[in-house]
Amino acid sequence: MKKSFLMLCVALLSVTVLWAQDKPYMVAFYNLENLFDIYDDPETHDEEFTPEGAKQWNEIKYQRKLSNMERVLFDMAAIQRDYPIVIGVSEIENRSVLEDLISQPKLKGANYRICHFDSPDARGVDVAFLYRADVFKVEGMDNIKLVVDELPDFRTRDLVVMWGTIEDEPFYFLVSHWPSRLGGKEASQFKRDACARQIREIKDSLLAANPATKVIVMGDFNDDATDPSLVRTLGAKGKVKELEVGDFFNPYYSMLRAGLGTLAYQDAWNLFDNICVTENLVNAPEGELRLVKGKKFYGNIFTRPYMLQQEGRYKGYPLRTFVSNNFQNGFSDHFPVYIYIGK
Repeated sequence: MKKSFLMLCVALLSVTVLWAQDKPYMVAFYNLENLFDIYDDPETHDEEFTPEGAKQWNEIKYQRKLSNMERVLFDMAAIQRDYPIVIGVSEIENRSVLEDLISQPKLKGANYRICHFDSPDARGVDVAFLYRADVFKVEGMDNIKLVVDELPDFRTRDLVVMWGTIEDEPFYFLVSHWPSRLGGKEASQFKRDACARQIREIKDSLLAANPATKVIVMGDFNDDATDPSLVRTLGAKGKVKELEVGDFFNPYYSMLRAGLGTLAYQDAWNLFDNICVTENLVNAPEGELRLVKGKKFYGNIFTRPYMLQQEGRYKGYPLRTFVSNNFQNGFSDHFPVYIYIGK
């Protein structure tokens, strides 16, 4: 009897270990909406995010912002009972704020490392990665200047890239924050097209060198998944059945068409936050890591009631840190997005 019980326990333990090994990895992106420190950088226009600035940005507000970001990222991790292996972030001022973020009590357990480079953006905001070195074995990282031929002196966020392996498979990650729609969507379109074109060229060169490389690009694209910059210029398709070798797949295309979004403006939802992957991650052979589909979509948007405006004109919108210069003790004007990869 004791022997049978012991054998049953071993079998159950084996199943548990197997399930843990097969549990998919989460890869996420989150626009942190102006995660600035409180100090004036004389090289950038960050004066409003200082104690003397228009927003009276001080240590108390900064610590509340960090705590709010910690809450969102930890609650995302709770879905899988495991921390995301890679998190792309945008609208962060410098490496220091990321060091403060990953030092928050509920995030310490992930032992996140940082991939960050200072960019030439006038306000001093950058993009970056947080990654778990126990899963993603980094072999290199770099920043790539966004080139807009029509504006040779254009200053904006760099593209940040890192490459390495996950379970011995080659992966290349890219995070970017495309130029805004300032001046109008159509008038500013050429800037976002330039970013999309550059990313597509990077992807094409990577696959030409090694077709096995699985490329994941993410960011706040300031365009929707159905806009020309993503569909035509980046070449990101929204249907798996239409994918050809070397294509990008955008799982947020179908989500946008279903009425879902990550930010709201003038009572309409946009889905500017995207994660696109190469076809070889979607159609990976048996035994290799692949994009995992949920109940309905391949992409996911993370929301919780506490992240929403609960009353007033903007009820249901993302609860942001500030409305004008009025501190809301909110989270971000964007919801985070995530995908799963697994076997």
